[in-house]
Amino acid sequence: MEPVDPAQRREFRGLLSIVAPCFNEAGNVEALYREIVEAVNGVDWELVLVDDGSADETFERVRAIAKSDPRVRGFRLSRNFGHQYALLAGIQRARGAVIVTMDADLQHPPALIPRLLDEWRNGYNIVHTRRVSEGELTWFKKWTSAAYYWVFSLLCGVRIEEGASDFRLLDRRVADAMLSMQEAEMFMRGLVAWMGYKHTFVSYRVRARYSGTSKFGVGKMLRFAFTGITSFSTIPLRVGIFLGFATSILALAEIAYVVWTKLRGDVVPGWASITAVMSFLFACAFMLIGLLGIYVGHIFRRVQHHPTFFVEEGTEAERPAKLPGA
Repeated sequence: MEPVDPAQRREFRGLLSIVAPCFNEAGNVEALYREIVEAVNGVDWELVLVDDGSADETFERVRAIAKSDPRVRGFRLSRNFGHQYALLAGIQRARGAVIVTMDADLQHPPALIPRLLDEWRNGYNIVHTRRVSEGELTWFKKWTSAAYYWVFSLLCGVRIEEGASDFRLLDRRVADAMLSMQEAEMFMRGLVAWMGYKHTFVSYRVRARYSGTSKFGVGKMLRFAFTGITSFSTIPLRVGIFLGFATSILALAEIAYVVWTKLRGDVVPGWASITAVMSFLFACAFMLIGLLGIYVGHIFRRVQHHPTFFVEEGTEAERPAKLPGA
């Protein structure tokens, strides 16, 4: 699908693609479909549901919906590749000139989609959303989310608004540009913000999950957060250099003190402090080695040129297309 010229957007009657990754969302996909049908009435649309290796009946539900409505297309990944790669798979399969990405648990309200389309018709290539009510989120998640985006913006030079999520609208040219990039680790929120383009924000009130529980635990959240920073910034390595420089000065000062005390013929005190300094230096060294390993790992995965996901089956007969460069 070719991008639509901004001057022609108000008269646009083409295809809207809605992409939703699903991981164990058997209890949500049918309700999501019903709300989308109601929300985008009068618009030519398709719903792309990507099953990210679910262990429940998610894909069977998706297949049933697609059988009853050809506007729904489903794809099942060969295993759980993660939320970001499921999103990427859906965007890569979307056929519309406009793409809306959202979660399948109905915390992202489908009723907001017409508002996102209105902003796109006003000439914006990216329409971000920003939640203004945290609903069931705990104070811990609210605080850590705000702190993380502040740190990310500081380290990476890319501003991500507090309350940001993967509920957004992308113009076709933005989606194609993103698909042309070969990222070793996908962090779509940062990537879309880094790309620039004319963008705006729409606020919404987050809803409670329609059914089930969140699959995004503390472990996944920490990995997601750390991947985002190391994918966009080398500042952690630069911090390591300054940290090494500072600790080296501290170690040299300790050595000078020991030598001076010895030359004066005094007993050298402070072995406990020397041991503490050495332990601290070793800790810093191992931390830097770990950081280097992470960055080298990013390089290694990129030069391998492996596909970032595999589609095992779909509700359509044609073979899945590959990502550019895969």
